[in-house]
Amino acid sequence: MKKYPHVNLALGAIIIFFLSVPSYGAPKPDPITSYDSDNDNTIDLAEMTKVANDQFTKLESDNDDTLDAKEIGRKLSKKAFLKADPDKDATLSKDEFIALTEAMFTSADDDNDGTLDDREFKTKKGQALLMLLQ
Repeated sequence: MKKYPHVNLALGAIIIFFLSVPSYGAPKPDPITSYDSDNDNTIDLAEMTKVANDQFTKLESDNDDTLDAKEIGRKLSKKAFLKADPDKDATLSKDEFIALTEAMFTSADDDNDGTLDDREFKTKKGQALLMLLQ
């Protein structure tokens, strides 16, 4: 390989490039591990509301204290966004966003025990909630 030092350099650059590229297909973090502040292996409404508050702050980029369709992006369908906007002002206030999250939480809680466990997060409704909050 002494004859072709540029080959070693090129191979090294390629390896570094592929190791540094973000993994877009990587799975999202486990919600139980991420959000379970009381370590009971479930997420209750208070824990989910904290996550929703944090997500609202993260998504709210134009400092108008609301989320518009652009800020929500693909986290919510147009139909769901319109349903979550009772005053029809084309934005979600923090209260409207929290109410939406609570409704989605309740819908995903199929055993009605007031918590979401790993099984419930794997359902279609649980996945929709995670899509909004991750």
